[in-house]
Amino acid sequence: MSLFSHEWIVLPLFGVSVCVAVYMWADRIFYRLYNKSTSKKAQVMLHMKLLGMDVDEKKVTRILLLSSFGVGTLFFFLAWPAVSVGIFLGVSSGIAGFQLVPIIYKILYERKCSQFVDQMVDALTIMGNGIKSGSNPQQSMQRVVEIMGNPIRAEFSQVITQTQFGQSFEEALTDLAERIPRPDVQMFVTAINILKETGGNLAETFETIVSTIRERQKLEKKISAMTAQGVMQGIIVTSIPFILGAVFFAVDPAYMRPMFNTTLGLVLLATMLALQIIGGVMIKKIVTIKV
Repeated sequence: MSLFSHEWIVLPLFGVSVCVAVYMWADRIFYRLYNKSTSKKAQVMLHMKLLGMDVDEKKVTRILLLSSFGVGTLFFFLAWPAVSVGIFLGVSSGIAGFQLVPIIYKILYERKCSQFVDQMVDALTIMGNGIKSGSNPQQSMQRVVEIMGNPIRAEFSQVITQTQFGQSFEEALTDLAERIPRPDVQMFVTAINILKETGGNLAETFETIVSTIRERQKLEKKISAMTAQGVMQGIIVTSIPFILGAVFFAVDPAYMRPMFNTTLGLVLLATMLALQIIGGVMIKKIVTIKV
């Protein structure tokens, strides 16, 4: 009979091993967790600020706690009395929830930047026509604010407000390029700043920028159509194990129970999740082509 078949030996050894591991690496673990949580909170607050939302540090902290510990605790009690299943689901959902909040705000911010670039075609056309009629860039930008909607209205309005409070037009445009870090916006800001110093035809420059943006958008749409199949395949391949696991658990819970209440099953589940995450990230990198 194996020595490890006796629970009164295995459990104390496991407890001692956990205590030693915690004693040796607790400082490093808590330090990394603190840095991770601080960086995630900073990311959420930055994206909220760039989205024009009211930034409240305490509110952001509560959101992160609810999305991590709150969701993890909820899944743990949903799986009760299966403690091992509850721990696995609680830890997994807690980690996922903690990562999900910054991702959501980043997606919202990226969508705003994309909408801004899409609106630049009409905005630069309006500004070019205004400059041809004798207006300066600030007056042409004010015309865009009066005609077009958000997000370009809010961003251009902030540029005009900054100039009204004494900041130079060039500095206000530089701040705009930092808030919307897109190549087309950088090109627009650089063109205005250079031509205001050296002289030149801003209207023709705006027409060139509009043409460049349109060509870039055509290429992006073509690439999106070509990679749509790969994106869908990645979504299907990533979701199949979870769907099959849910179906098997609903049809025959006893068949799936060893996956959650045995050490080998939990190790296999953790390995499966890690491989799914790695595979999903790799597929996303393959099908994402930057123009």
